[in-house]
Amino acid sequence: MKERSDNKRVYKYICVIALLALLAACRKEDDLFIPEEVPLAPPAGAPVIKGFYLLNEGNMGSNKSTLDYYDYQTGVYSRNIFAAANPTVPKEMGDVGNDLKIYGGKLYAVINCSNKIDVMDKRTAEKVGQIDIPNCRYIRFHEGYAYVTSYAGPVEINPAYEQTGYVAKVDTGTYEVVARCLVGFQPDELEIAGGRIYVANSGGYMAPNYENTVSVIDLETFTETGRIEVAVNLHHLRADRHGNLWVSSRGDYYGVPSRLYWIDLATSQPGGSIEVAVSNFHLDGDSLYLYSVEWSYVTMSNEVTYGIVDVEKKALVTRNFITDGTGKEIKIPYGLTVDPLTKDIYVTDARNYVLPGTLYCFDKNGRQKWNVRTGDIPAHFAFREETSIEKQTE
Repeated sequence: MKERSDNKRVYKYICVIALLALLAACRKEDDLFIPEEVPLAPPAGAPVIKGFYLLNEGNMGSNKSTLDYYDYQTGVYSRNIFAAANPTVPKEMGDVGNDLKIYGGKLYAVINCSNKIDVMDKRTAEKVGQIDIPNCRYIRFHEGYAYVTSYAGPVEINPAYEQTGYVAKVDTGTYEVVARCLVGFQPDELEIAGGRIYVANSGGYMAPNYENTVSVIDLETFTETGRIEVAVNLHHLRADRHGNLWVSSRGDYYGVPSRLYWIDLATSQPGGSIEVAVSNFHLDGDSLYLYSVEWSYVTMSNEVTYGIVDVEKKALVTRNFITDGTGKEIKIPYGLTVDPLTKDIYVTDARNYVLPGTLYCFDKNGRQKWNVRTGDIPAHFAFREETSIEKQTE
């Protein structure tokens, strides 16, 4: 009897192994992780994070921008879901995904060199519309309108570049551009705060003649009311809850270093700077998470930093939020975000910009939980939130 029982256990074991192998073979482009912990039975109307989208930029000219999705409830990470959800769309997403945001029930993917914004259903990633804007860069939303920065002109490095950029105002109901506001050269990220739009003018195509201002646009009249001088080659900006606007400067890659600045929104005057290089950042509460890959043409090398700035105290808390030493696995950090509920930290690795990248998940204490292969140059995140009322309609 014992031998028969042992044989049954062996048989069951073999069946389980075979089933797991079959599931692995069928999964193909999906990876399974332990699902994220999300609040159970939240109050009516309270948001619950269902997962997040990750937009992979793809190399310029390669037409390889793709969209991935990580489902918190199932723990499944799925690659290239846009192609699966939209099999009839020619050329799929297009050339260089530059920003990704959710507004209402729609997911907006800014595809820079394809001169368009793909509008998708936030639950299914099915394309429902398109906004055509030349050399579009970043997108924000306010009261039924999308605001998009545009370089306006062609992709061209030229110190004498003549085409200034603009911010497009888009009706999110019709996907039509209803107005444009001229700003500086090669405007990058924008922020909306206190009835104004703030735009980081980079002048990135005009090296070494970079721009050094933040444009201020009045939301009601949609006109530029002034510019604030900050530093050369501006890129990212974000308003905190203390009345400050945080702005990153790339520097000029030679004698002028990359730095983090803040502007007092009450006075529209620069407030100061923190001596840390910034390639990308994410603001979560009073913690501004940043990384930098600071390249120098003088030393011909990179110096990588993973920092946290306390925006209330205006002080650098740490230069390495990855505490377990696994940051050494990351070759070229590129995308960065923080889960607003779990406080997990997500960092992407662009590797060599040609091969598929990697997404790393760290807990709030900076210890690696898992990593997974992504598309080429993983960069931009959008958390999919649902209220408990919306969930009942699924």
